[in-house]
Amino acid sequence: MGKTGLETTYVLKNNRRLRCGYTTGSCAAAAAKAAALMFFSGCAQREVSLMTPRGILLRLEVLDAKLEDGRASCAVRKDGGDDPDVTNGLLVYAAVARTDRAGILIDGGEGVGRVTRNGLQQPIGAAAINEVPRRMIREAVETVCRDYEYCGGLEVVIFVPGGEDAARKTFNPRLGIEGGISILGTSGIVVPMSEEALLASIRLEMEMHKANGREELILTPGNYGETFAGNELKIDLSNAMKCSNFVGETLDMAVELEMKGILFVAHIGKFIKVAGGIMNTHSREADARAELMAAFALRAGADRETACQILETGTTDEALEILARAGRLRQAMALAAERARYYLQHRVGGAFRTEAILFSTQFGYLAQTAGAKDMLQRMRGKAI
Repeated sequence: MGKTGLETTYVLKNNRRLRCGYTTGSCAAAAAKAAALMFFSGCAQREVSLMTPRGILLRLEVLDAKLEDGRASCAVRKDGGDDPDVTNGLLVYAAVARTDRAGILIDGGEGVGRVTRNGLQQPIGAAAINEVPRRMIREAVETVCRDYEYCGGLEVVIFVPGGEDAARKTFNPRLGIEGGISILGTSGIVVPMSEEALLASIRLEMEMHKANGREELILTPGNYGETFAGNELKIDLSNAMKCSNFVGETLDMAVELEMKGILFVAHIGKFIKVAGGIMNTHSREADARAELMAAFALRAGADRETACQILETGTTDEALEILARAGRLRQAMALAAERARYYLQHRVGGAFRTEAILFSTQFGYLAQTAGAKDMLQRMRGKAI
């Protein structure tokens, strides 16, 4: 393919360089930019540049460029580096055409899934193109529009031949995304990382905190928790770190390093599993989210019909909506938080305090354990 801009971006594992790649979101945005350039200039692009949210500039080869019937389309091949998944090698296309509506309208075509259930990033009926890729696509096309002094509307359709077959090997059907893959990516870059290497990096970061005198830490499973902790809870993230799906293993490290306290700030989609004693929250390890949500609904006083509705959900946000309609949301989440604390304490054997604050992208703050407020105050050095 030639140079992509990732030649110096890699991770090391067992003295071997693992090559980074780029997400389906980056492919879609780059293809959209190339198609927009072709639409206005009439000339096919061999290569297109794209600045990713991570700050890495990609230079990607443009494939299968076509301009016909007032519509330009281009493709970029997905490359996951040394961390391939089912989308690796697929061609991600974007087609650009004029529309009478103002702005940049983004939709999905062949091979891009459609949302059929509540609780996902997009509403029912929308293409399964997540928020960050949508923003990347829009910004890339808007840049071209400004260069050509075009103020009218454009429609951008993302399509992925072979996407429907690839999606059958993912959790999309279970989540209520039908007909194809999702267009994903929060940083635009795929960073290959085995479990062993990821656990080593978590341990190294925790050792660094310990060496700097930080014996109470805020742990978040991922980007959502980190964003919520910083933006909503106004937490100084200098003593925060991510544990990914490895809740149990990270707690084991904390015991070994003689930490004094851990406060989890976690999305309910991950931590509802912890409330059932599941200490690795990856979907391939276990997924009893609906069952646990239904159990806590019953404990909170919900009726059998509500519990049965929850058992049919594909996402925790969808289950939260049912709980909210039944008037049992806060009670159920409070029970889940305390049960999560029970299992966290069981894992560490009472070696130190473990607390948790739970939230969702749709409902925001949900619940916290009894000692979370005190630990958070101490960490921030001021009242909540």
